[in-house]
Amino acid sequence: MNNTILTGCNKIIAAAYIISCCFVSGCENDERRIHELTDNKILKEEAKEIESLLSQDGKMKAKLIAPLMIRVNADTTYFEFPHSLHVDFYDDSAMVETKLDCKYGKYFENLNKVFLRDSVIVVTAKGDTLKSPDLWWDQNTKLFYTANYVEYRTKTDIYYGRKGLRATQDLTSVIFNDGGGTVQISENGFRHQ
Repeated sequence: MNNTILTGCNKIIAAAYIISCCFVSGCENDERRIHELTDNKILKEEAKEIESLLSQDGKMKAKLIAPLMIRVNADTTYFEFPHSLHVDFYDDSAMVETKLDCKYGKYFENLNKVFLRDSVIVVTAKGDTLKSPDLWWDQNTKLFYTANYVEYRTKTDIYYGRKGLRATQDLTSVIFNDGGGTVQISENGFRHQ
């Protein structure tokens, strides 16, 4: 009888050993698979032929048009406009006060700021034109700014900032950094208006 108990015990131990070997061999980790499961994922959404309206306090403030928008959900959520961007900015009377065009834009949602680059052009209703390789727009303060070279033309004058500018969205106030320019003076010595 004791032999039978030992033989039964040996069978149980042998079965347990075989099963544990199966578990151990089944738990082999594939490093690539672990990275796939644990790495941070960046989620992207795409939309084509975008027309978006921005309003504040029930008033139309801007209209954005772009052929492609990519929303990237990462540490900082942003919207990217890789194939051009056009924005009409409106005054309090819902009239277009400035128009903006560029080849690339990136809107940082949490910061309410837009980075614009590649042939940035801003044109006022009067026809004054600002050109820059890149420009930031702060939605909260309604200011444009950059540290790079800019050129600003009116019908009669040309101004530039070698080290950028800070300007209101409607370009009624422009402060140039390391500025210069050409200003037309009338025959009586006064500046043309």
